[in-house]
Amino acid sequence: MSSTWNYIFRRVLYLIPVLLGVCFLIFFLFNVVAGDPTGILLGKHATASQMAELREQLGLNKPLIAQYFDVVKSAFTFDFGRSWATKQQISQMIAQGAIPSLSVTLPGFFLATVVSILLATIVAYFRGKGIDLFIRILTIAMMSISSLVYIMVFQWLFAFELGWFEISGFEYSFPEVMPYITLPIIIWIVLSLGPDTRFYRTLILDEMYQDYVRTARAKGVSEKKILLKHVLRNAMIPIITYTVVQLPFLLLGSILLESFFSIPGLGNMVINALNASDFPVLKAITVLSAVAYIVFTLVQDILYTVVDPRVKLK
Repeated sequence: MSSTWNYIFRRVLYLIPVLLGVCFLIFFLFNVVAGDPTGILLGKHATASQMAELREQLGLNKPLIAQYFDVVKSAFTFDFGRSWATKQQISQMIAQGAIPSLSVTLPGFFLATVVSILLATIVAYFRGKGIDLFIRILTIAMMSISSLVYIMVFQWLFAFELGWFEISGFEYSFPEVMPYITLPIIIWIVLSLGPDTRFYRTLILDEMYQDYVRTARAKGVSEKKILLKHVLRNAMIPIITYTVVQLPFLLLGSILLESFFSIPGLGNMVINALNASDFPVLKAITVLSAVAYIVFTLVQDILYTVVDPRVKLK
């Protein structure tokens, strides 16, 4: 246990310069490459004095090194200032938007992962047989259809024609929220099943052709026991890598789903910020995504040791 905590401590120290470098890239993109946004905010008829006054209000007249340390400070304190468009505290906007986004993405991601691994295990067990061929053809067909088609058809059939779900909106209380998020969750699962099932099937089949599997078969171990006890466990390392890497991006929600279902999540907030040239909001989302990604890479390494004791944290 002490070695684990020592490893975590060293990784946290290692992540600090990584985060400083990421903050520099974000600062360079938004504060240097993007140029002076006051002309966009004030319009083409703005005078030089108006632009200078707004630049001072927004803190854009500060030295570049001070603006860089503002980005670094926001990454460690999560204090992102105020939105240029709404004048609200950005941290409060993110907290409010994270609830609708995660209400859709977390259950959708969890259910899609479980179902995909289950289907991949089934087709790997019956590899080369009819059910394997059927599911492979089905997943390819599902991947060939645009996500917009799924959204529009599901909205028309299940929300408009059958009236089972709401077409748009959101409620912050449970279970009142369920009619608003169930259909987006179903669409998320349908969109994920194709690529995820094919990917997990490949991982499991790669393990099934390893030497230890042939040895187990030679010893008379049943195919089902080999698959469930040995193959799946060894396949968990790449599965964890694939799933954990996606977790930070769940916070951003789904821009398409939130737009079509009018869900007030972070995906919608990003769209509104882009339309309004609200750089502080865009910068805050970028910083938050980078921090989340860095943290989850550490979580990923720790999970490796949980599923495979052979992996040592050094």
